[in-house]
Amino acid sequence: MKAFDWHADPISRATLITKSYRNTQNVRRFLTRECGSAFRFGRPFMAWLKDGTDKTMGDAADEWLRRQAQSGKPSFS
Repeated sequence: MKAFDWHADPISRATLITKSYRNTQNVRRFLTRECGSAFRFGRPFMAWLKDGTDKTMGDAADEWLRRQAQSGKPSFS
């Protein structure tokens, strides 16, 4: 099985975040589509993405939205 190409392979909510995960434009497009135009990569969120626990890109979108709601910052579509 070939490694997932974070630059070019299609990303869905079911895409597993692997050890080869990278913050690419492809990932940014997916998360902006899922989370809205306010999406940004922050250091705590990036650390959470790469912490080694099993998660999907859907989990990542949900976590970013949860953090935004918790901080009281609006997420704009």
